[in-house]
Order: sequence, then C-alpha cells, then structure tokens
Amino acid sequence: MIQLDHLTKTYGKARGVADLTLRVPAGSCFGFIGPNGAGKSTTIRTLLGLLSPTAGAARVLGLDCVRARQKILAQVGYMPSEAMFYPDMRVEAVIRLSAGLRKLDCKEQAAALCEALELDGRKRVRELSLGNRKKVSIVCAMQHRPRLYILDEPTSGLDPLVQRAFWSELEARRREGATVFLSSHVLYEVQRYCDRAAIIREGRLVAEGTTAELDIENRFFDYYEGRVTS
Repeated sequence: MIQLDHLTKTYGKARGVADLTLRVPAGSCFGFIGPNGAGKSTTIRTLLGLLSPTAGAARVLGLDCVRARQKILAQVGYMPSEAMFYPDMRVEAVIRLSAGLRKLDCKEQAAALCEALELDGRKRVRELSLGNRKKVSIVCAMQHRPRLYILDEPTSGLDPLVQRAFWSELEARRREGATVFLSSHVLYEVQRYCDRAAIIREGRLVAEGTTAELDIENRFFDYYEGRVTS
C-alpha cells in the first residue's frame, strides 16, 4: 500500500529524512513512531504529495506521490496532528465542505460517525474544545471510507470513551480491507492496535517489524536514546 525506496528529503542544510526504505502491506495497521523532529511529518507530507523528495521515491497505492497526487488523495483519509478549521463555521458545514471537496455525498456516514463520537454538528468551531476539534478531523478523514488512512496523533485530546469508539470504528474499516498508517507518541496504542511498526530516529529507520518482535513499549527508549541502533 505504501512503498518508500531510499527516500531522502532535505531542507537546504537541514535534515528531513535520509535513505528511508519501507513497505506497508495492504490491510495492515502500521505504526510509525519516533521522537519529535525524527522525520515523521516529513514522511507523511511526502506521502501526500505535499513535498517532493530530494532523492529516492515514494509510492502510495502503486502510484508516484508527486505525479499522481490527486488520484492518491481521492483514496486517502488524512488526519493531521493539529485540527484547524474556519472558526466561525458550524461543525456540520465543515464536514459537508470536506465531502464536497471530493464531490461526494457522505451524509449517512458523517451522521453515524458524529453519533459514535458524540459530536454536536450545530456548534461553531470556535466553541469546541481540542478534543471536539479532533472529532471533526476524524469525521472528515473517515466519512468517505477511503482505502488508506494516514493518521497523525489521532487520539490526542480525546477522552477514553471516545478513544474506544474511534478504535472500534477503525478496526471495522480494517476488517473491510482498509489500511492504516499511524503516527503516534502513545506507545501502548501502537503495541495494541498495530500489527507492524517502524521506529525512526534522526531521519533514519532504526527498526521495523511486527509489534511483537519490536516490543514497542519496552524497547522504544533503547532506540530513542541510541542504545540500540538496529
């Protein structure tokens, strides 16, 4: 579903990611973890076609992320780490706008998601807490039932009950064949819900495998602090 081959992205003299090679199997829930500044956001923005590689290649759904960006985005549900919307719009209008940009009618799916997440569509964005803004972002990312979900810190700010509802819905989508690429600092979520994961540090891949092999919660800090390098 995702294929990175020696992906390198630099910003002048600043490092983004370096020589990153990675495969995300279709139907998997893949965790992508690392400390702040490790290169996770650079990787995600490259997958979405928002950045062009300095070297190497990135493919999603078998398509080149630069040349086929529009085709890829039509089949991806992206949730950024920060949920930013027009403050005076009502939630229901934001959700309709998101569907309308894709030229889709997602009323039924949106309503079901709002009910599951206990999201009031009548409120204005400026009236929402961080957690409720995250709920809006979840609905916008999931209402069109994409083949691939790219989620950046999706549960931060959500209370435990809403987290459970979110993961229940995502697991149902996976059973239907969807793939999840999850960037998260919540290690137990990666350990519990992901079947495979990769750890990135200073722009480079330091470990990749099943979550059982990596033992994420116990060994992450060894990789993070450089005590283990491969």
